[in-house]
Formats: sequence, C-alpha cells, structure tokens
Amino acid sequence: MTPLERRASGSLATVFASRMLGLFLVLPVFALEAARYPGGGDPALIGLAMGIYGLTQGVLQFAYGLASDRFGRKRVILLGLAVFAAGSFLASAAPSLNWLIAGRALQGAGAVSAAVTALLADQTRDEVRTIAMAMVGASIGLMFALSLVAAPALAGWIGLSGLFAITGCLALGCMAVVAWWTPPEPVRHKNVPRGRLRDVLGYGPLVRLNVGVFVLHAVQLAMWVAIPALLVQAGLAKDHHWQVYLPAVLASFVVMSMTLFPAERRGYLRAVFLAAIGVIGAVQVGLALAPRPGIALLGVMLFLFFCGFNVLEASQPSMASRVAPPQARGAALGVYNTLQSLGFFAGGAVGGWLTKHVGSTGLFAACACATLVWLVVAWPMVAPVRSPSPEQVLADEAEAT
Repeated sequence: MTPLERRASGSLATVFASRMLGLFLVLPVFALEAARYPGGGDPALIGLAMGIYGLTQGVLQFAYGLASDRFGRKRVILLGLAVFAAGSFLASAAPSLNWLIAGRALQGAGAVSAAVTALLADQTRDEVRTIAMAMVGASIGLMFALSLVAAPALAGWIGLSGLFAITGCLALGCMAVVAWWTPPEPVRHKNVPRGRLRDVLGYGPLVRLNVGVFVLHAVQLAMWVAIPALLVQAGLAKDHHWQVYLPAVLASFVVMSMTLFPAERRGYLRAVFLAAIGVIGAVQVGLALAPRPGIALLGVMLFLFFCGFNVLEASQPSMASRVAPPQARGAALGVYNTLQSLGFFAGGAVGGWLTKHVGSTGLFAACACATLVWLVVAWPMVAPVRSPSPEQVLADEAEAT
C-alpha cells in the first residue's frame, strides 16, 4: 500500500470499528437487559428493538450512497454520524422499550456504511482493495471480540443506557477522524456522472453479492437472539460468555489470514468463498440438531461460524466495489449496504418471532435453509478480475514495443 492508501484504510477502519464497537457493546447483553424495561417481557418486541436499527438503515442506505456520488463522500459520512449519535443518546435516555425502539430506529437513520466503503474504494487500487476491506473487517471483528469481553461488565456497572451513551460518544469521535485524519476525496470523483439505480439493479454479480450480504447478517443477528440464552442454559453465567466468544473470534482471524489472502493470490477466491458459505450453513444444522448444546460444542460452533463469517465479511464488499460501475460505486454499495441492513432487521425481528414460537431449534433450522438458498444463488459466481496497476500497464506497454 502507498502511504495515502494506508492512511485512508487506517482512518476509515477506525471509523467503522468505533461505530461498530458501540453497536456490538449492546449486542451480547441486549436481549437480557432489554427484558428489564417496561414492555420487555415479549421476546418478539425485544427482537424488533434489536432489528429495527437495520430496517431504518436499510431504507436510507441507498439514499446515502447515491448522495455521496453527487455531493461528496465525507459530507454524507459526517451527516450520518451526527444522526447516529443523536439516536444513541435517545436510546440512552429511553424510559421504556418503545422509546428504546425509537432510539434504535434513529441510530439506523445514520446509514454511512455505503459512503464509507465507497470512499475506501475510491482511495485504494484493485490489487490492495481486498486487504483494505479486510483491515475494516478485522477491525470490526476485533471490536466485536472486545465488546464480548467488556459488555457484560459494563452493563452491570452502567446498564444498557450507559452503553448507548458510550456509543454516542464514539460516533462523535468518528466525526473528528473523518474531518481531520481521513485523506481528502480524489478530485476525479467530484465531477463524474452520479450513480443511478438502474446501473446496479439486475446486474448478476451484484445481485448475488446483495443476496449474500442479506443472508449473512440476518443469520448473524438471528443467532444472537438465541446464543446468549443457550450459554446460560449450558451453565455459563453471562459475565463469563466472553470466555467462549473471545477465543472463537481470535482463532477465526488466524484461519482467515491463512486462507483468504493466499487463495485470492492463487486464483481460488471462488472456492474459499463458497466453502465459507457451506461452513456457516453446517453450523446452523449442527445447532438445530443439538437443542441443548454444552459449552464446548457451542464454542466449536461459534469458532466455525466466525471462520466463515470473517472470510465473507472481508471478501464481499471488496468484490462489490470491484464489479460495480465506477461512476455508480456509491449507488452500488448503497444497495449492497441496504441489503446488509435489512438483513440485520430481518435477523432480529424474525429471529425473535421464531424463538418465541418454535424455539431455538426452529430458529437455527430456518437459518440453515436461508444459507442453502444463498449457496445456490452464489454458485455461478465468478471472482472479479483485478484491474492492472499503472506500473503493470507501463510494463506491458514497454514489453509490447
């Protein structure tokens, strides 16, 4: 990477990580802590509170991405972070579950993922794009691991409202990072034609990735409607859940670094991608067949899940940015992140409903079926070809002459 690419990747990974840390701090304890609010006795309503963030983000994600094509990435990112901070502080002050739902909805209205991803794609070359996206994915994964360790202790100390207050402060810090650390936007992107919806909808490679990101994040959030309760049933107090989560996440990073990057260099990205989907589906089948799993089995299943999840989380946005039309990159990533956000909503809302009516076994069976559909849709994929670097173009021209 060039110094500018390292600065862009580092600053935008920090923005992603800080923003996601606030969200992840809530995730491991949300289902348990939200039950203490007035109206918190309904699992379906708790699932809605978890997932509505994804609904509002999904509704607005494309609009933010399209606006970033027209008005500039950094302006849109700063606006979205301000809205996200406001939603966090509203959730912090919520006196009931209904107000908590309103705060989560406003959080989701700060839908900056598409604009951040598009800005990172603008400032990195194809040959380092997957590494840059993996830096973002790794930073998110590390924040997830940190949240699994810190969330139970913090929730016991400052409660769910305090966690939302931390989330709001982190969002304000992200605004400072974007304003003063992130490199200026490339001039060439300020006057290109703005992206259009018809440029990105119906384009097969993007459709497959959009379906994939929806299923991946729906399954992720649906799992966390049930996983904390299963760990408690297995005899592990919620303050000790990190003892299962943290080793699983950290070990999965090692597996990702040993598989994804070498596979991409050697032309096996498609095989690793499809294998990762298969691993996630197998995990859902395993959990469905073990309605009262022990701590050891849950640890193994979570390790396997994160192995597949981290590979897909790093490779999918990189592939989406590479196959998207350059003039509509913000629009394409807006659609991509819209489906990601709707996946969060579906995972929380439908996961809560399934847990209430058919239990965790039915929940994991539904997740297995969704993953199978994804595998069928993704099977015809072709890994995107890297655009040659300027140095390679010059070398090829010199050789031709």
